[in-house]
Amino acid sequence: MVYLTGARIASSGIVDPVSQESLQPAGIDLTLDTIVAFDAPGILSPRERIIPKGIPLEISEDSYYHISPGAYRIRFREIVSIPEWGIGFCLPRSSLLRMGASLHCAVWDPGYKGRGEALLVVYNPYGVKLTRGTRIAQLVIARLESLPTDKYRGAFWGEGLT
Repeated sequence: MVYLTGARIASSGIVDPVSQESLQPAGIDLTLDTIVAFDAPGILSPRERIIPKGIPLEISEDSYYHISPGAYRIRFREIVSIPEWGIGFCLPRSSLLRMGASLHCAVWDPGYKGRGEALLVVYNPYGVKLTRGTRIAQLVIARLESLPTDKYRGAFWGEGLT
């Protein structure tokens, strides 16, 4: 498997916008946009998928999200467009892990386009404080050995673009 460098990802237009600060040797950092607290159970079965709408967290007067221990849905600021020859993996930045929080992300299939979401889990019993626009994850792109017959056009294609 071949992974793209951060510079190659940036020059390929896979992530928009890209700042110089977000370039990494093996990927591109993604930044935090919004955080949503869960307000209802989710439902997933062969016939049904219900994603709770949630309650958006507000930024406090000190410009931080004050996040208590628990699970939250986050949205990234950047638009990601996975090419037909690639697959995306999103990993938490080590600084996030070192403060007692983590991100859980799904695979981003060839053809995915949107402002992705991830699950933020705060394990630190004192919580964490994050600002909008802070680098929170690293996107790594791998090249597939051959082109797939189909591109992703599932329920989350185009999420966060409207």
